[in-house]
Amino acid sequence: MKGVELASKQKIFVVGDEGDFDPALAELLGESFDIVFAREVTDALAAVLRQDVAGVYFQGDQIEQSCALERLLENQRILEGMPDGVVVLDRNNIIRWTNARMRTWCGRDDIVGKNFYAALSSPEILGPDYCPFHTAAASLKPSVSTLRANDSQYFQVHAAPVVETEGPTQRLIVTVRDVTREMLQQQKLEAIHKAGSQLADLTPEEIFAMEVDERRTLLKENILHYTKDLLNFDVMEIRMLDQNTGELVALLSVGIEDDAATRPLFAQPQGNGVTGFVAATGKSYLCEDTEEDPLYIEGFKGAKSSLTVPLIMHDQVVGTFNVESPEPRAFTESDLQFLEIFSRDVAVAINTLELLVAQQASSTHASVEAIHSAVAMPVDEILNDAVHVMEKYIGHEPEVVERVQRILRNVRDIKQVIQKVGRKMAPTQAMPAGLGAEERPKLHGQHVLVVDADESVRSAAHALLERYGCTVETAHDGAEALYMVRNCTAELRYAVVLADIRLPDMTGYDFLIKLKEHLDPAPLVLMTGFGYDPAHSIVKARQAGLQANAVLYKPFRLDQLLETVERIIDLTA
Repeated sequence: MKGVELASKQKIFVVGDEGDFDPALAELLGESFDIVFAREVTDALAAVLRQDVAGVYFQGDQIEQSCALERLLENQRILEGMPDGVVVLDRNNIIRWTNARMRTWCGRDDIVGKNFYAALSSPEILGPDYCPFHTAAASLKPSVSTLRANDSQYFQVHAAPVVETEGPTQRLIVTVRDVTREMLQQQKLEAIHKAGSQLADLTPEEIFAMEVDERRTLLKENILHYTKDLLNFDVMEIRMLDQNTGELVALLSVGIEDDAATRPLFAQPQGNGVTGFVAATGKSYLCEDTEEDPLYIEGFKGAKSSLTVPLIMHDQVVGTFNVESPEPRAFTESDLQFLEIFSRDVAVAINTLELLVAQQASSTHASVEAIHSAVAMPVDEILNDAVHVMEKYIGHEPEVVERVQRILRNVRDIKQVIQKVGRKMAPTQAMPAGLGAEERPKLHGQHVLVVDADESVRSAAHALLERYGCTVETAHDGAEALYMVRNCTAELRYAVVLADIRLPDMTGYDFLIKLKEHLDPAPLVLMTGFGYDPAHSIVKARQAGLQANAVLYKPFRLDQLLETVERIIDLTA
């Protein structure tokens, strides 16, 4: 008998079958004790731990269980202090023994003898094994599952069978671990991924109906919504990196002081705050105390801590995402992880939106160029015919002259309308780098006349110069070009005239002499193919006042064409 001091009518636990117990001993003990029979050593262990028995009696053939109880008593002190729950179950899921942690989670001490699931208030089984105890007992292999209890508390249960020497398994050792934090974190990660996928998610109808600025506004609103409601950050700032200048341009700021939001920052590790450091290094930065951090520059008045991560696309930093708090050490490593994940989705959303805008801008740009290309030469033909009529009938029929002048104005207006519509449909800010033409401010708004019998040359001049803002008109020969010059208004005076050195009706030199009668100095550029000039027009023209370096070789090289036209504009302005 395992001893504690005997007392009147205390309980004696007898392990074994009641029919095998010695009647004489039962009569003797019964005078002083209540005798309780139990088949399981775990029942005896639970009674001893509750300290409501005087002792445990093992019948002769239960010596091995006696040793088991001794071992359990030695180990129970360790099990009681474990951070995980430990439970001994029978085949009917009845708790035969449990430690203190499990009793705490169940919210009661008297759970021995209760059904496991009932003791945990009937939790929901989330899987992957929906019958973990049955599986472990039947397969003699461990089984794992996850339970969701009240108040969104999650437990992972691991059931391992106690293999018997004979007969089926009668007991399971179940360890229970609180995985609430991990599950909530996983749920938050899934919510962040879902939110990220919805940042710039637009239907084809919405894409068609919304302007560029409207799409950008929607993206900003979505970022702000998820940052506040999902990540619980109230003060934030997103800046985009200009890859050419290195400047970090503010895209979105909430709670940041106006001076800080408009403060110029660059992707440099020093002198540009935490944001500049993150953009320069591509590394996240957790500022736990702004008063002690030399990198920090005030953004939110009263901020005590901040968290800044890079926006990365295709392994390249494209911007920064910064959040701040009035509390020191307000951000954890989990916050850092969440913001890094969300920032990747933000970068993708911004990139997707910009690609969409660029794609539409490119399509619009191509469509406008195709329209302009299709109408440019016919419009020039109308202009040529109109000035020819002017030359023939000027001074004879005033009404005809007025109508022809109106035709000239309207035809020129057609070109202007096409260009304006094109700029409106594909605005410069919607163009990605490399798609739109580089800025050449000297060319913008300049009126250029191209004189050549070769239609491909006239068409190329339209395509190359008009993308830089020039208004190009063409003529087939020298006489037609002079008509165009004579009938050009002061507002539309030709800034540059490009003419072939061998026109069908005169040489480039002859054309220069006649052009100087109307434009002096004459803004002429002579064009020649492969330097061929049998009439020596270039030499004569230079002697007659042709500007220096006013010769252009065909086929055009774009840079030479632009530089030559700009040079003549400077010389004759």
